[in-house]
Amino acid sequence: MTLVLIVFLVLVALGMPVAFAIGISGFVFFLSQDLDVNIPAQVAVTQTQNFAILAIPLFVLAGNCLNETGLTRRLLDFASALTGHMRAGLGHVNAVSAFMMGGVTSSAIGDATMFGRVLGPAMMAKNYAPGFAAGVIGTSAIITTMVPPGTGLILYGTLGEVSIGRLFVAGVVPGVVMTLLIMAAVSITARRGDYPRERDRRAPLAEVLRTGVRAIWALLFPVILILGLRFGFFTPSEAGAFAVAYALVVGALFYRELTWARLRRALSDTVVDVGMIMLLIALSGGWGYALTWDRVPQTIMDVLLGISENPTVILLVLVVSLLVVGMFMDSTVLILLLTTMLVPVAEMIGLDPIHFGIVMVLTLTLGLLTPPVGIVMLIVCQQFRTDVPTYLRQSVYLWLALLALVVLVILVPGTTTWLPELIY
Repeated sequence: MTLVLIVFLVLVALGMPVAFAIGISGFVFFLSQDLDVNIPAQVAVTQTQNFAILAIPLFVLAGNCLNETGLTRRLLDFASALTGHMRAGLGHVNAVSAFMMGGVTSSAIGDATMFGRVLGPAMMAKNYAPGFAAGVIGTSAIITTMVPPGTGLILYGTLGEVSIGRLFVAGVVPGVVMTLLIMAAVSITARRGDYPRERDRRAPLAEVLRTGVRAIWALLFPVILILGLRFGFFTPSEAGAFAVAYALVVGALFYRELTWARLRRALSDTVVDVGMIMLLIALSGGWGYALTWDRVPQTIMDVLLGISENPTVILLVLVVSLLVVGMFMDSTVLILLLTTMLVPVAEMIGLDPIHFGIVMVLTLTLGLLTPPVGIVMLIVCQQFRTDVPTYLRQSVYLWLALLALVVLVILVPGTTTWLPELIY
């Protein structure tokens, strides 16, 4: 397995696309072990035959269709009515909208790109510090990963054989807490920087209700998914099919903004998104086979138990390791590579796989915001034409908010397990 890791790191350092680096390094394992070279092809095909994985392309298509129906504009109007009267109101609008949009975008990268284009010009026009504006857009995008149907949670649940429905429910409370902590960080920064209010006074109740009704179909989307999964109306894959039908009906019949041209654009974007994800899933099969063959989970467990037998201490060690690894690789890739390795370890040391899944996905996603290769960080810094040190310095309270959330979720497992136990 050491040889596989070395080959993978060398290929990535040479600039090879990550999916091919994973596939080639996995194939090297079979050569080094003198195993049948037909097995890698069989494993790659097997990876894509999991029925639950069908949920991923369906949810991606549903999100792209919903994005073409005008839901984004309606959610922004609703969020502005709720929080526009606060200092640095656009920052609060961004956080609240990201929470409400989670069920639509399902992607932190897509969320950051979209809000950077929509809210970025207004933030700069109101003289937001570039690093702070970039930090607000970037950190708010992470909320998306906790709101159903987050792609990271689907991947973790599928590969780790953990209930996807329970994972969806488990992410709700951390998502709400993350939104509130980011809003608190925005408020502190706004007071210290004397940022103006977007509105002179709080929006009238009539305006809040009117904008809320206009956005109701987006707000109901994750609720219907959770209830449908809880009461057995559909499996995760069937939920994805329902989501597509829901998006088409809402866009064509209720909002009447989903034209043929927009549908073609949604289909085109979906092909690109799904092609990347499924290639990663298929080629990661060799790694999963290698990890099992070399008994890597058992080795990791022995090392961790040598440090401590306290599950909380072991989880803290794992989180620090995941944060470091997440600084250098994309979170989706890491979820694919590490889930089959770490879920057995978590279960052997007594960690709840639902709790561990939320911690793992959240921690790895934070890598999107960290140097040197955080994709979301690079996107927002480019959008606001600022450098990484300035972005880190002017977003310090936002970073403290995210770290506080990680510590809270680790030390208080009930934040992730209470709602699933209540509903299920």
